[in-house]
Amino acid sequence: MDKIRIGVIGAGTMGSSHARNLHDGLLEDAELTAVADINPKRLEWVKNELGEDVELYDNAENLIDSGCVDGIVVATPHYDHPPLGIKAFEKGLHVLLEKPVGVYTKQVKRLHEAADASGKIFGIMFQLRTVPHYMKMKDMLASGEVGDIKRNCFIATSYYRSQNYYNRGSWRATWGGEGGGVLLNQCPHLLDLWQWYCGVPRRVRAFCSYGKYHDIEVEDDVTAYVEYEDGSTGLFVASTGEAPGTQSFEVHGNMGKLVMEDGNIAFDRNRVDERVFNADHIAGFGRPEHWKCDIPVGEVKRGGHSWVTEKWIEAIAKNDSSLLIVDGREGLKSLEISNAMLLSDWVNDWVDLPVDEDQFVELLKERVKNSSFSRAVSAEDDVMNVEDSF
Repeated sequence: MDKIRIGVIGAGTMGSSHARNLHDGLLEDAELTAVADINPKRLEWVKNELGEDVELYDNAENLIDSGCVDGIVVATPHYDHPPLGIKAFEKGLHVLLEKPVGVYTKQVKRLHEAADASGKIFGIMFQLRTVPHYMKMKDMLASGEVGDIKRNCFIATSYYRSQNYYNRGSWRATWGGEGGGVLLNQCPHLLDLWQWYCGVPRRVRAFCSYGKYHDIEVEDDVTAYVEYEDGSTGLFVASTGEAPGTQSFEVHGNMGKLVMEDGNIAFDRNRVDERVFNADHIAGFGRPEHWKCDIPVGEVKRGGHSWVTEKWIEAIAKNDSSLLIVDGREGLKSLEISNAMLLSDWVNDWVDLPVDEDQFVELLKERVKNSSFSRAVSAEDDVMNVEDSF
């Protein structure tokens, strides 16, 4: 079988990693044939590091039109994800997007229409779904071990970022360049896990702080309360300004409490269903007997970005989207939640989901138009080591 020809659009921090993996043969059924980037320095890096055989383009559309690729990996600033995906699908190409799927849901729904019309394979880089403890958490909740969920609490404050992180690109942490802050950059993975575990809430009330800990104009601290159709509730807390921070997810159900923190999972398991105990217990005080259990999460066998990409390649080869780690259409769910959180803060009220798309776009455009934000940008090339990113 001929190798599947892949182009990478955006050769910054993540795009260069994807390009190197493809070039170095880590994905045996695929080959890197083209890279596009508007930054001449990044194209020079590709030429020097990956060789003369890789076609170089200073314009993403030209790569898509080139005929030298069967699929593209998009690793550009967020606003570009849907239009580049749409153009690629219209040209009959397969698409793998870095997160987030886009900045606002109205744009992303047009992307979905293009994907559906093309019949091509559409994936998204939500690689945390391949991490053993996140997978085990999903298994525990889906199996009914915890019973009916009453409440959940997701605290994601370990994604600390220094000011230098934001200074390394003029587009970062601006309404016009990135479309948001912690919710659009660090949290798409976690919001995806959250909805994967508990579903999309029916309404949200959020409180956001903008530039609370950094010289930025977008949100770097968020607290949101949500309600679900079944009556359960949830809390989501995120920040890029706390150190060392916390990464934990806690779920309370009829059968006990499940807590995931720092890669470990503990289950306080009720011996009987709390609702049954509540109805049958005849003393004024007391609670169900419960057992403390440490849940084995297993070892990392395969996972991460390369595994998501490899499954996308396999799905292309076999024309079977069920092989994807995450279908690209799933990206809308986490984006819907983040749009709702921002909109709730902007209007200072509850917001129902699905969000009012026109209202969100109108208020986002106002922030872009009225922005007077500026800051000194580091002269360093906008490529960073991501080993300490989470």
